[in-house]
Amino acid sequence: MPKIAVYGAGSWGSALAVLLAKAGHQVALVGRHADEMENMRNQHENKRYLPGVVLPQGLFPTTDLSFLNADLVVLSVPSHSVREAACLINPYLRRGCIVVNTAKGMEEGTHLRLSEVLVEELPNNPVAVLSGPSHAEEVGRDMPTTVVVASDVETAKTVQDMMMTPKFRVYTNPDVIGVELGGALKNVIALCTGIAEGLGFGDNTKAALMTRGLAEIARLGVALGGNPLTFAGLSGVGDLIVTCTSLHSRNRRAGVALGQGKPLETVLKEVGMVVEGVRATRIAHFLGIEKNIPMPITEQAYKVLFENADPKIAVADLMLRGKRHELEEVVEMSWLR
Repeated sequence: MPKIAVYGAGSWGSALAVLLAKAGHQVALVGRHADEMENMRNQHENKRYLPGVVLPQGLFPTTDLSFLNADLVVLSVPSHSVREAACLINPYLRRGCIVVNTAKGMEEGTHLRLSEVLVEELPNNPVAVLSGPSHAEEVGRDMPTTVVVASDVETAKTVQDMMMTPKFRVYTNPDVIGVELGGALKNVIALCTGIAEGLGFGDNTKAALMTRGLAEIARLGVALGGNPLTFAGLSGVGDLIVTCTSLHSRNRRAGVALGQGKPLETVLKEVGMVVEGVRATRIAHFLGIEKNIPMPITEQAYKVLFENADPKIAVADLMLRGKRHELEEVVEMSWLR
């Protein structure tokens, strides 16, 4: 049986380790805190991050980095920790071992996609990206889930074969850029739909934000090299829907609290886990300016998060923008012919 290591023992890393162990693989779940990993070994449960899910036989929680000498390594850390984690695990990786990144975000400062960070730090290892509508709480409980893995054809198919189960369907996609950007940018829109909910607005408002938010994601994503069709897939509209509507979504929960008037610092403490949409908003805002891409929803989210703008005024500013075509690029190209 192939040996697999999952680095990062949070909710998503634990859920994927459970999934892979149930699929018959030998899986090491490598975490940082010895006491937490010992508790998992003794209690067969990650009570802090994935309560109620039994850790099956074949899954070994450990802090021993030598277990990263595996056939496949799944990297499950927050986006801001990816480079640091890559540097840490690099000496232990087998040459040619595939590294699957599950974080959804971009690197602040460089604005690099996370696969680009991994290619810099792990030049001897093929890199794949796992994305799509997939909450850890549901994957850990064997609820049917579909995801997408993006990489070169051979690497993507290898990951697909190793991770796919009757309850976890894995598609492949060669568009690494589009898959990564869809997964990162949907968190911005999820924050905004949460803010709308916190303000007391209804389904009409949330549907509008999701639909027009998808247009912004695709507009920027295509400008950065993504395939427009990718944003209609699992890592685009699929992940957008689940993150904007699910009770499991940290970004949505954070947005609700912001809409209710709580300051950002308080909100982040209450959520207790990383809210990727906050960093993603800052990065997307500056990328939109750099590429001259109109991103009105992202712009208002930036003002609310970092300039203390009133969320109600932000919504009003969006509603009072000048008249537009819905499919602006398509309409303008058609009328110019």
